Amino acid sequence: MKKIPEAVGPYSAFRKAGDFLYISGQIAINPENQKIEAITVEEQAKQVLENIKAILENNGLTTQNVIKTTVLLDNIADFGAVNEIYANYFVEPFPARSAFAVDKLPKNVLVEIEAIAYCGK
Repeated sequence: MKKIPEAVGPYSAFRKAGDFLYISGQIAINPENQKIEAITVEEQAKQVLENIKAILENNGLTTQNVIKTTVLLDNIADFGAVNEIYANYFVEPFPARSAFAVDKLPKNVLVEIEAIAYCGK
């Protein structure tokens, strides 16, 4: 079982309900030490997606099970850089996706991503 980051508040990192796995917004926490070590938006996006991948794998799923993601960015100018990293984790048919720039993210990170995965057959 892969390590996953602990939630940074009173919420679950993920919850399964019926045929769906809901993954809370993940930030660039290194699950080995629960610290944010990634500095650039690219490094942070990679760590976020690795965290999502670990949660999926711990639930017997892959990124191909993801049907929807929401990407939150500190700066919309980082959209292209995050998109390049994101493209390394998903294949066609790609998940539906929304992306927003927000005022601030937890722990002053640059990117946060949440996901919904389908667990049914």
